[in-house]
Amino acid sequence: MATAPRTGDRLTDKASVPDDETVRDWIGADAFAHWAALRAWIAQTYPGTFSPDWIYGGKKHGWALRYRKSRAFCTLLPEYGSVAAVIVLGEAEREKFETQRSSFSARLSRLFDETETFRDGKWLKVDIMSAEDLRDVTSLLALKRPPKGMVGQPANAAPPPPAGEGDKTLP
Repeated sequence: MATAPRTGDRLTDKASVPDDETVRDWIGADAFAHWAALRAWIAQTYPGTFSPDWIYGGKKHGWALRYRKSRAFCTLLPEYGSVAAVIVLGEAEREKFETQRSSFSARLSRLFDETETFRDGKWLKVDIMSAEDLRDVTSLLALKRPPKGMVGQPANAAPPPPAGEGDKTLP
């Protein structure tokens, strides 16, 4: 007998690559609004740069949507009832974060401080539960890879998420 999913559980059916409907049903309408807004922001801010790629991490980690070009940009995790983004910050990005720390939320700064740094960087798993969390993620991504025309600007200069990101209605 299968158990009911719990908050944070992952999509683990290897035979079925998730589509938007599956993701929406799994993470819920509010989280899907953040999911869709972040995906739209990436497409709008970095046109033609990334091809999102569904990757399967086994029964424990399930499906994740990875954005990368020559190196990892971010990975989106559809979790039951929520969505998160994993962003790996190398040494240069961590230094940029420190100089721009005041432009990020206290919650993200605390997460940054509490996350262990490994040889390959600091792996931040940011739960996206609000518009503020979404702004933090887009600002971190702009810090990691400045959009054309924004090189040298602070992270809080990242373009805002697409209009309507806070709307509860979905297309």
